[in-house]
Amino acid sequence: MAMGSYAGRMFQISVKAEFCAAHALVIGGQRETLHGHNWKVTAVIAGETLDADGLLCDFHTVEATLNQIIEPFQNANLNDTPEFGRLNPSAENVAKHIAERLHDALDDALAPHASVERVSVTEAPGCVATYVRK
Repeated sequence: MAMGSYAGRMFQISVKAEFCAAHALVIGGQRETLHGHNWKVTAVIAGETLDADGLLCDFHTVEATLNQIIEPFQNANLNDTPEFGRLNPSAENVAKHIAERLHDALDDALAPHASVERVSVTEAPGCVATYVRK
């Protein structure tokens, strides 16, 4: 039976957070009007085994780290942040940024049995971008 990209990743936890921020994308060379969203972030940690406490990772550790990563974006114009000053602040790029920062911050806490698998960002109901770490 094919298990797709989840092969060997028997355990998953997810942590959600939210921030309010504005952005103006450049699409096809045209800059759109600055507008805001209530961005919803879901981070998924996955692994094959649990630690000695029977945990993939402590939810509180992931939650605190995720909140630190998104805090600079709270009530900000993403175009004016260092992370997106030269990078189009699309939902896809926001998801990738958060996933990579979360991985960098949690790598030691998760190793060797778990890792950041993916981060999804919802900028409007029904509009979700997901970055899957390889």
